[in-house]
Amino acid sequence: MNPLDIHKVMQHLPHRYPMLLLDRVLDYTKDERLTAIKNVTINEPFFAGHFPNRPVMPGVLILEAMAQACAVLSFRSMEALPTENSVYYFVGIDKARFRRPVEPGDQLQLDVAIKRRMKGVWLFEGSASVAGELCASAELMCTYKDIA
Repeated sequence: MNPLDIHKVMQHLPHRYPMLLLDRVLDYTKDERLTAIKNVTINEPFFAGHFPNRPVMPGVLILEAMAQACAVLSFRSMEALPTENSVYYFVGIDKARFRRPVEPGDQLQLDVAIKRRMKGVWLFEGSASVAGELCASAELMCTYKDIA
């Protein structure tokens, strides 16, 4: 097992509240896969407007959580950390499907796997589930860029 606590996760991502969407990495295998969790609470700022009568985590944020898991896996695979002069961009998404709403109190499990790397672009397969029930899936593309 290769867990990463929130402090290690924050070393790999520039995101902070309210955009940091990973709470912990449960396990990862360099150059292969990663499993992370997001504890979904009623205190999330998006629930006030999505939707007031029936809070549901926006699908785009589920995909963002998957992309953040992809970024951590990429950095662990490169054996590097981001710098102030670099950024890891989410550059594409295909085959996104949503099957179950994510609500306050759920623990969202994010599973991502590297499909391939080509010319600085990483292609991943990702899924999000709650208690073993699939909520969303997608193929995600990301790239690392120096911005200095």
